[in-house]
Amino acid sequence: MARKRFTPEQIISKLREAEVETGRGMTVAEVVRKLGITEQTYYRWRHEYGGLRLDQAKRLKDLERENARLKKIVADQALDMAILKEAASPN
Repeated sequence: MARKRFTPEQIISKLREAEVETGRGMTVAEVVRKLGITEQTYYRWRHEYGGLRLDQAKRLKDLERENARLKKIVADQALDMAILKEAASPN
């Protein structure tokens, strides 16, 4: 079965809808069935996006992407430094 990726906007919208439905008395199992996601996904989304506004969620994703890019740069630089150190040392 193919996985569907949801944008942060869609996730926040679904979480708000879930809050409304649970407020009306539906159980979490009924709500997630209606939304077409699993309970595990619902709780993971709620943990990550609960209480965030749309602009905050976009900013969070941008920062996560930038952080991953910077971590890769640091790892490459550390590897280069280790190679140069090994090449410069006498055998």
